[in-house]
Parts: sequence; structure tokens; C-alpha cells
Amino acid sequence: MPDAACYKFTVASAEQAAALIREHLGPTARVLSVRTVEAAGLRRLWAAPRLEVIAQIDPPVAPAEAVAAVETPPPPPSPEAEPSGVGEEAATTPRLRTVALPKSLPDLLRRSGLTETALGYLQTMPAWSELQTKPLHEALADAGRCLRQGGQKRPLAAPLSRAAFFGPPGAGRTTALCKWLGVEVFRRGRSGHVVLAEFERPNTPGPLPIFCEALGIPLAHYPATTQPATSGGFVYVDLPGLSLSHPSENAAITDFLDREQIGQRVLVLNAAYDHAILRAAYGIGREMRATHVVFTHLDEVPQWGRLWDYLFDGGIAPLFLATGPSLTGDCEEEVQETLLRRTLPYAEPDGCAGPGGDFAAESHRESKEAA
Repeated sequence: MPDAACYKFTVASAEQAAALIREHLGPTARVLSVRTVEAAGLRRLWAAPRLEVIAQIDPPVAPAEAVAAVETPPPPPSPEAEPSGVGEEAATTPRLRTVALPKSLPDLLRRSGLTETALGYLQTMPAWSELQTKPLHEALADAGRCLRQGGQKRPLAAPLSRAAFFGPPGAGRTTALCKWLGVEVFRRGRSGHVVLAEFERPNTPGPLPIFCEALGIPLAHYPATTQPATSGGFVYVDLPGLSLSHPSENAAITDFLDREQIGQRVLVLNAAYDHAILRAAYGIGREMRATHVVFTHLDEVPQWGRLWDYLFDGGIAPLFLATGPSLTGDCEEEVQETLLRRTLPYAEPDGCAGPGGDFAAESHRESKEAA
């Protein structure tokens, strides 16, 4: 058997990598590793990191293995059962099995990425019974409006001015802080300073020092003042990573926040985490009295529907969605509307299906045409 061939290439996104593999390597290719490659020099402050992908094309399957892997085809229909005019060629033509799109509202919402928790929340709303009686395309649009209403029950949080960013390792906490600093400086014209805290746990600053220097924002290492230096200025604190396996190790971070009387606490979570891990990290953040949450790595998540669970929870206000790895941009502050477009795009008059919404949008079109 010939050896498997390996290929290495660099792309801008996971979607581009998938398209490249399908087009040039074929269906037998599989990804062996993915590594983030930062831009060189000062370009790393604005240029988005690229992905270095190593893929392998598996060798052809041996004939004996191929025969064993093929299921025994069903016997051809009897000649009497064949329509008039169909000969032997039609009898030996393989039949393709088509999968029907789901025709019930709950099934379609599940295919859009909504969890059972979010679906259960919708089913408790007074409008749910009426949705069940409507044509599917109308029910889908109304379900989107119900999702919007459910996410708007949270009271508006005060704008950030003196806040700490914290989250598990690998959540992109420092990158999220850089994105927010860019919003504050470029969009709002605000100024302030940043404090880097470590305690007994190391806190690698990453690109934060160079980024702050480029923005003209002072960066201090704790112990340093956590009060604004000027009226109307901001103070943001970058804290060490949280421990998910030993929550008691996070006591030093909680003590620091209480001692410095920092009430605004931004929990940063990687949306690509396993659902159970994401829920556990969110729970730890609530115990540490997080006031805001940021979801990162959404460019790596094909379906965003499970994030509705956290909007319905109502305990922590969403600050923004990080939709890319760059330090500036890729920042969606209209969290609810963005999430609605990516899960139920047909709920908007001019919506178009994005990742995770293609299947549901196709069902929406079919049901509307049938109506």
C-alpha cells in the first residue's frame, strides 16, 4: 500500500482551509494539525493571524477492504414491478435515498443550533401554542422575534469604565481586552490606562504591551493604582487565567477584585469550548460575580445557537462577540442582533443565511413556497 501524502498550506480562516481541502485534496483528505501563525513585526497589531494547516491524503483502500466496506445492495425489483419502457439498464441503476427536511418547528430550531434549554425556554412562552398552528415560514419568523424578546429582559448594564478582564487559559482574554481598547480609543475617543496583575500565577502579557504603546495607553504592573488618572478615563485590568479544575485556586483573583473594589468584571469565554466546559466556566464566572461576558473564537464555531442559553440566563450582560483573531476589529457589540442573524436569518426581512442557518433557511424557503 502506498504511503499517505501530506501537504502544508497557510490560509486566512478555517472556512478557506475547508474549501481548499475539498477542491484540491479531495474527500479522502484529513487534517492532521492546525497552528496559528502571527504576522511579523508591528503588523501583528493589525494583521489577523493566519492558520498553518497540515493535511494528509489517505492511500487508496485495498480491493479486499473496499469490498468488505460496501454494503450488500438490495435486490433489484422484479420485472413485473418495473414501469413500462424501463429496461435492464434502469434495473441496475443505483437508487439515491433523499433525506426529507424536517417539517416541525422544534426540529428545525434544533437544526439551527438551539439547545434543548433554549427550545424549552421558547416553549414556556405564551406565544408558543400559537406558533404551532402557523405555517412553518411564519412560525420561524415569529420564533426569531420571541428569541429577541427573551434576550431583552435583562436590565441595561452601565458602560465600562473601571473593569477587570478574566477567563480560563486559552479563552483569548488578552486579545479581547485589546479589541475593547481599540473600541474605546478609535470609536469613542476615550483615554485611560491598563494594569497587568499576576499574583502567584504567571500572566503572560502577549501583545498587550506593544498594543498599548501603539495606542498611547500607559501599561502598569500591579501593584499600581486601579483608579482613573483623569476624569472620564478608564482603567482596565488584565488578570491571570482562571482554574476550571480547582476553583479554590481562583480565590486570589476574587480577593483582588474585592480589595480593589472593582465591581465591573468581564468574563471572557471561548465559544468553541465543549458545551459542558463552557457551562462550567460560565458558572465559575457567576460565582465570582461577573457583570459582563465576552464570547471569543466565533470564527471557529459553525453554529452559534447554543449561545442563546447565556442570553436567556440573564445573569451576565453580553459585552461583545469576538468574530476573528485580530487585535482590532472583528468585534460585534450588537450581540443579540448578530446572534439572531447567525441562527435564524430568515427572521429578518433582509436576512441571509450564514453558517448554521443554511439548513433552516432552505426549509424556510420550501415551506414558504408550499404555502
